[in-house]
Amino acid sequence: MLNAHDHFCMRIESQKFSIFNLLVAAVIVIVSAVIIAVMPRAQAAPASGERLITIHDNGEETGLITRATTLRDVFKQANIVLDKNDVVEPGLDEQLVGNNYQVNVYRARPVVIVDGMTKQLVMTAYQTPKQIAKQAGIHLHDEDTAILQLTDNLLADGASERMTIDRATKVRLVLYGEAETAYTQASTVADFLTEKSISLEAKDKLSASKQSAIKAGMKIEVWREGKQVVTREETIKPPVRQIQDADREVGYRKVKTAGTSGKKLVTYQVYVKNGEEVRKKAIKTVVLKKAVEQVVVVGTKTKSVAVSGSCSDWMAAAGIKDTANATYLINAESGCNPNAVNASSGACGVGQALPCSKTGCAMGDGACQTKWMNSYVLGRYGSWAAAADHHRTYGWY
Repeated sequence: MLNAHDHFCMRIESQKFSIFNLLVAAVIVIVSAVIIAVMPRAQAAPASGERLITIHDNGEETGLITRATTLRDVFKQANIVLDKNDVVEPGLDEQLVGNNYQVNVYRARPVVIVDGMTKQLVMTAYQTPKQIAKQAGIHLHDEDTAILQLTDNLLADGASERMTIDRATKVRLVLYGEAETAYTQASTVADFLTEKSISLEAKDKLSASKQSAIKAGMKIEVWREGKQVVTREETIKPPVRQIQDADREVGYRKVKTAGTSGKKLVTYQVYVKNGEEVRKKAIKTVVLKKAVEQVVVVGTKTKSVAVSGSCSDWMAAAGIKDTANATYLINAESGCNPNAVNASSGACGVGQALPCSKTGCAMGDGACQTKWMNSYVLGRYGSWAAAADHHRTYGWY
C-alpha cells in the first residue's frame, strides 16, 4: 500500500503532466494561428462561368470571383483605379478564358532621363532602362549604356529615380572595302578592334595607330594588300518595261506597277594597293532575291505644232560653231525633227531627250530643243566632235 508520502508525490507528478500538456496545447494553438495568418486567404471555388482573379498591386493582394471577360471590367468591379501609364499583366483587354488568373499591376512613377544636355521627365511603370527609353521615344544603340538609380537631388530632378544615358561614340568603319557606321565605348583604336572582335592578319593594314584616341566621326579603315577574294551584297535594280499610250501626250509618265529591288551576292577577285582598290573582276554571282519588274505608261501623242525656222537657224541661235558634227549628230538622232518621238524608248525632239520633260521645251520648239542639246553635249562631252565620235563608236551619245 502507498503511504501518504507516495500519494503526495503522485499528485505532484500528475500536476506537472497537466501543466506540460497545457503548454504543448498552447504552442500548437499559437503555431496554427501563425500558419493561418501567413497563408493566402482561401477563396470559394468558382462556379461554372466564373473565374478566380488574384490581383497583386504594390505588395497588396486582392482576390475576387467574377464573371467578367476582361481585366478592364474586373478592375471596375473591384474599384481599382489605374493611371494611363500603369502596366497590367495580362493586358487589360485580353479575353479571359481560364478560370484562375494571377494579375500583376505595375504602378507608374516619375523617372527623369538625362541624355547628354537633354533632360526629360516621364511617368513609367517599366523597370529596365531599355523599356523606359522605348516608352519615352528614345532610341538606344546596343553600345549605348543607361543606368537607372536613385537621384541625389530630388528637388532638381522632380523624381526619385534618374536614368543617365552614356552615348557611344559614332565612327565610320571601312572593313575590307565595306563601309558602315559603328558605335563604340572604346577609348582607343586598339580597344575598338577588340570590342568589335576584329583581328588583324599579317597582310592587313590599319588607317590609324592603335594608340589613337577614338573621336566622333573618325574613320577607321582596315584593308588587305595584294590580290584577294571578297564577297559583297549588292542591290539588283528592277527592270523597267514601258507601255506606250498614244492617247497620252509626250511627257506623260505614270508607274502602273511598282517594281522592287532584288539582292545578290557577288564574289570579286580584287587587287588592293595602298588601301585603294585598283581593279576587280566578278567571279561568282548568287541571286538572293529576284528584282520585280516595274511597268511604266508613257505618252506618245504629239501636239501639232507649226515648225518655224530651219535646223541651221536653230544651231545658229544656240551658238553652235561646229555645225558639221552638230549636223551629223542631230540628223542621226532625229533628222532635225522637233516633233520626233522614238517608238521604243519614248525619247523625243531634236536631241531625243529622255524623258522629254528634261528639256523644258515644248514639242515642235526646235530652237529651244537645239539650245538644250548644245548645253547637254558641251556639259557631258566638252565638244560636238567628242560627242559625234562617241556616237559613231557606240551608236548613242
